[in-house]
Amino acid sequence: MTAAVSPQHGFLDTNGVRLHYVSQGQGPLMLFLHGFPEFWYSWRHQLDYFAAHYTCVALDLRGYNDSDKPEGLEAYRLEVLVEDVRGAMAALGHDRMVLVGHDWGGAIAWAFAYAHPELLQSLIVMNIPHPAKFAEGLRTPQQLLKSWYIAAFQLPLLPELALQASDYWAIEQMLRGMAIDKTTFSDADLQAYKAAAAKPGALTAMINYYRSFALSGRWQQSWGILEVPTLLIWGEDDAALGKELSVGTEAYVSHLRLRYIPHCSHWVQQERPHQVNALMREFLALES
Repeated sequence: MTAAVSPQHGFLDTNGVRLHYVSQGQGPLMLFLHGFPEFWYSWRHQLDYFAAHYTCVALDLRGYNDSDKPEGLEAYRLEVLVEDVRGAMAALGHDRMVLVGHDWGGAIAWAFAYAHPELLQSLIVMNIPHPAKFAEGLRTPQQLLKSWYIAAFQLPLLPELALQASDYWAIEQMLRGMAIDKTTFSDADLQAYKAAAAKPGALTAMINYYRSFALSGRWQQSWGILEVPTLLIWGEDDAALGKELSVGTEAYVSHLRLRYIPHCSHWVQQERPHQVNALMREFLALES
């Protein structure tokens, strides 16, 4: 299914920052939140597919690509990021939405669903666990080893220098290197991600998400039962987040649909777009 209208670029003001976004289609709002080290481009396959049914909008989160990059760790607290999303929805002229998030975007989506469940028609999260399950995982040696980079990102300046070294080789390794299907990311795709990370202030802002999270203590809080209908999609061969983090999510989500995609990495919506789109379509009960 291909939408007739091509993607449109725009900017919106929310929560004291100006965010860049790409939109396609008409109808109810489907808002996409990307992860690290990505930008709106990671949702290119979903924007086109769902534009026949929704106003599909993929944000550049604050700190990324063409969005504002405020300084300081306080600007990247999770509750601030949640308010960015609420303000973006209002700026786009909608009062409810389908919220879709991957990686850091998924973490923001989980937090948004708890803070503003009345604003969501449904929630779709990919390869990021429920925050309670992630907190459990960080208490195990298995996940701590996989999450070594979170500790490394707490150092000043060195993470930025490491990421930009050798023409942003580390970003290429994160994307193509972690993918099971190495054809997922073309040379042009990798160049787009490198160019976004190379924009002034972007690397520090991107890493500040992790620095702020480490100081927040949010993993210690208790979580209630989420009533929003939720689809959790998980690429089973995620090198950063173990599949076991998804097990038991139903204890925290009353209307959960959990779907695994085998032989697929962390970059699930880019590596297996047809399967991801089909799972989303089934969950949303869309007709042809």
